[in-house]
Amino acid sequence: QAQLVESGGGLVQSGDSLRLTCIASGFTFGFYNIGWFRQAPGKDREGVLCIKNSGETTFYEDSVERRFTVSRDHGKRTVYLEMNNLKPEDTARYFCAGVDSTCPSLRLYDYWGQGTQVTVSS
Repeated sequence: QAQLVESGGGLVQSGDSLRLTCIASGFTFGFYNIGWFRQAPGKDREGVLCIKNSGETTFYEDSVERRFTVSRDHGKRTVYLEMNNLKPEDTARYFCAGVDSTCPSLRLYDYWGQGTQVTVSS
């Protein structure tokens, strides 16, 4: 059974950093691209970025491109999302998701985690 589990969220102040972790199991991690998405209260879920199995990153959201970085450890079946200089508008529940095709739109992802909450106070 495919599973993705996120962790690392929390309450931080504007300008702080957080590292989110996504641990995968139940599918061939090396074949899958992993996307990060977020959903703020009252808003639609939106894409943040996607890391391909090669390590190449595609950004869905321009506002994070100079602040967020992503990496993956194939041996640990884990993806890390490093978020720096966090802003109140980054407040959302963050989800990781897996897909076996090139970083597509949200609706095409196969597997989803339950998410981890990130709250940034001003």
